[in-house]
Amino acid sequence: MKKITIAIDGFSSTGKSTLAKQLAKQLGYVYVDTGAMYRAVTYFAMQHGFIAENYLDKEGLITELPNIKLAFQFNPNLGFAEMYLNDVNVEQPIRTIEVSRNVSQIAEISEVRAKLVEQQQAMGKNKAIVMDGRDIGTVVFPDAELKIFMNASAETRAQRRFEELVEKGQNVTFNEVLENVQQRDYIDTHREDSPLVKAFDAVEIDNSALSKKEQFDLVLKLVENI
Repeated sequence: MKKITIAIDGFSSTGKSTLAKQLAKQLGYVYVDTGAMYRAVTYFAMQHGFIAENYLDKEGLITELPNIKLAFQFNPNLGFAEMYLNDVNVEQPIRTIEVSRNVSQIAEISEVRAKLVEQQQAMGKNKAIVMDGRDIGTVVFPDAELKIFMNASAETRAQRRFEELVEKGQNVTFNEVLENVQQRDYIDTHREDSPLVKAFDAVEIDNSALSKKEQFDLVLKLVENI
């Protein structure tokens, strides 16, 4: 099978990363979670006081961008690569509801997007890659051989996210998570720079009623038919 680029876009908590990991493992491809990259920058901004409730020091963060080093390191025990920020493993802290509340604001900043898109394109120059995010099929890899756009109802996505956070021991309510999902949807689809939109040649999958296996089998057939 020839090596291709697989771009997976969609709304938050649609299971993009789960699907991308499954595909990468099955195909022997590199997997890149671009959402983790934006979360890592957000975590950096929170740590350094550039963002807080009703506050964003955009210029301060832009000035610090050259000092933000992002890298993925494969963890053989987990079977996927974890996010490192300035040589520190931040895979767990970037997945909190606090980071989720702020990540869409950070992702709106054009200078942040430019820095990360450049890194993402470099990662995929040799193809054989599965990348998920918000603008992979429209901006990062507009010529990707396969583009998937994932969707599900806000309530379904919030329930999935809520269960995931509770399982990790985080103290959150369903309504809190639902509000965050809806807020992120609005910001992601209304930002001026690279808003979340379905690429004209993407295959849309609403997985509200699909199991992970059904979804995986469906997309694997799409890969095999290329």
